Amino acid sequence: MPSIPPRRRNPFTATVGKTPPVLAGREHFLHDFDSAIWDGPGSHERISIVTGPRGVGKTVLLNEFEGVAKAHSWHVISETTTRGFTERIRDRAYRLLQDEAGEPKRRLSGVTGPLNLGFTTESTSTYSPIPSLRTVLEEFFDHQAAQDERLGQDPVGLLITLDELHYAHMNEIVEFGTTIQHLVREDREIAVAMAGIPGAVKPLLAADEGRNPVTFLRRANRIETGMVPIADVRDALDRTTSQIGVMWTENALDLAAAATGGYPFMIQLVGQHAFRNLHGDVIDVDAVTSGIADARRKLGQLVHEPSLADLSEVDRTFLTAMSADDGPSRMSEIATRMGVDSQYAGKYRKRLIDAEMIRPTSHGFVDYELPYMREYLRSHPATEAMEQFRIWPE
Repeated sequence: MPSIPPRRRNPFTATVGKTPPVLAGREHFLHDFDSAIWDGPGSHERISIVTGPRGVGKTVLLNEFEGVAKAHSWHVISETTTRGFTERIRDRAYRLLQDEAGEPKRRLSGVTGPLNLGFTTESTSTYSPIPSLRTVLEEFFDHQAAQDERLGQDPVGLLITLDELHYAHMNEIVEFGTTIQHLVREDREIAVAMAGIPGAVKPLLAADEGRNPVTFLRRANRIETGMVPIADVRDALDRTTSQIGVMWTENALDLAAAATGGYPFMIQLVGQHAFRNLHGDVIDVDAVTSGIADARRKLGQLVHEPSLADLSEVDRTFLTAMSADDGPSRMSEIATRMGVDSQYAGKYRKRLIDAEMIRPTSHGFVDYELPYMREYLRSHPATEAMEQFRIWPE
C-alpha cells in the first residue's frame, strides 16, 4: 500500500491574540520597550497603552512585550481587565513572592505595623490573601531588590500586561492606577502594558469635569497600532512559508499582499487560506484567489460583525451610508443619505474617527479604516433603518 506523504502544518495563525511566526511592522515598538527596560525607572515607554480596532494585533503586541521582559529575566503577570482583575494580580504577585523566597504556600492573614512592615501568615491548605495590591507589590519589590543586591545582578523587575481595557471597570482601574503611580514615584522596577479598542479606552483618557482619576493612563506612552506597509506584508508572507520550504510565485505574493490592505489579521487569514490551496510546494495565483474569497468571509464573521456590534445604531447608519460609494465618501452625500444636516453627520464622523472605524482622506471626504468593510455592509445591512436612511437623533 503506497504511503501518503505527510501534510505540512499550516504556518499561519489566524486566531485572535495568537502571535504569528513572523511579526510584521511592529519592530520599532519592541525596540522602544526594550530600551525602556534598559533605561530604568521613569522611562516613558514602561507605562504603555496600545489602542486600535479589532484585528490590528494589540494582544500580539502585549505577547511580544512579555517576551522582551522575560529576555531581561523579568517577572510577568498577564491579565484581562474583567471583574476582579486587581485581586488576581495581587494573588499572582504574592505567589511570585513566595516562589522567590522559597517558602511553602501560606495564607496572608495580616500586615505588621509601620515600623516593621511585613506580612503575618498562618499555615493553611487554602490560599486566601488579605492585604491590598499595593502592599503585596511593595513587599515583592523590596524582596527582589534585596535579592538583586545580594547576588550582584542587574535589577529584576515586573511587567504587568492588561488586555481588553474597558471603562466599564473604572473603579478597579482607578485602584490599579493609583497603585502603579505610587510604585513609579518610588522608582520601583515596574512596567505596565495595556491594550483596548478605542471606544472602550477613550472614556478612561477623558477628563471628568476637569479631574481624571486615572492620571497614569493619560500620561502613558500611547501606541496606536494601524496598518502594516504592504512591502512589510509581502516580506512576512514570504518568510513565513519559506521557513517550511513552501514558495509563492511572484504574482501570487503580490496579489496576496495587496489583498490584506496591510491589516494584520487579514495577513494571517489570506496566508492561511492560500496555504490550504497550495500545489505541491508552491502557492500560485489560483490558490491566492480562492484564499482571498475565503479570508474575506472569515473577516466579516470575526472582525466586521463584532466591530459593528460595539457601535450605536446611528454609527452603523453612517457607515452603511458610505457603502454606496466605491471609494472615499463625501460628507455632504453621507448627510443627505442619512436625512440629517451636516452638523449632525459631523458629530458621528468624529465618533467613528475616534473609534478608528473611518479615516479622513481629504477635505470633506472619509473612507473605511478596516479593509472590506464596504463589501461587508453591502451584503449585510447594519440596521433596518438603512433602507430609508431616516433616523432619529440619539
